[in-house]
Amino acid sequence: MSVQPWPRWRQGWTGLPKVLALGLLLLVLLTGHATPAVATTALAPAKAEAELAAEAPVVELLRLGVPAADYGAWLKAEKGSWEPWLAEQPGFLERQLLWDRQRQEGTLLIRWASRAQWKAISEVEVARVQDEFETLARRYSGQASGNPFPLLAEAELEPLAASTSQPATPAPETQALAR
Repeated sequence: MSVQPWPRWRQGWTGLPKVLALGLLLLVLLTGHATPAVATTALAPAKAEAELAAEAPVVELLRLGVPAADYGAWLKAEKGSWEPWLAEQPGFLERQLLWDRQRQEGTLLIRWASRAQWKAISEVEVARVQDEFETLARRYSGQASGNPFPLLAEAELEPLAASTSQPATPAPETQALAR
């Protein structure tokens, strides 16, 4: 008796993928959806979605360590470096600075008209302005070296109105916290 690689009952299944593929092809042909446009639009939603995301408004979120003793130095360094530079950038809409006294953290919310405009800014240019910010921050805080206000976290946020066709409503747990 010879050993077979597949059990006898599965030997008839070797052509099953071909039969299923032919059946699917016949289904498409019979339902009238076998046009070249349909074949290309199967990939188009992902591309269109990526293009829409690039053109949608975005909020850049940055969290910095800002000790209470250096709060004023942080504001002066921001005003002398990032504030004028951002005002000149295409797509920049507004910047909001927030401070959490308890955590000793600064939060920056920077609104951009589109993700594409924000991401078009070269990293070299951002590094140049960051160096300018750190130089001012050291001068105003009295710190001899390093960055007095280190980056703790960064994120990219989508405004809800731009990411959904329905009115933006907070999640139930968020509504409870807001009360």
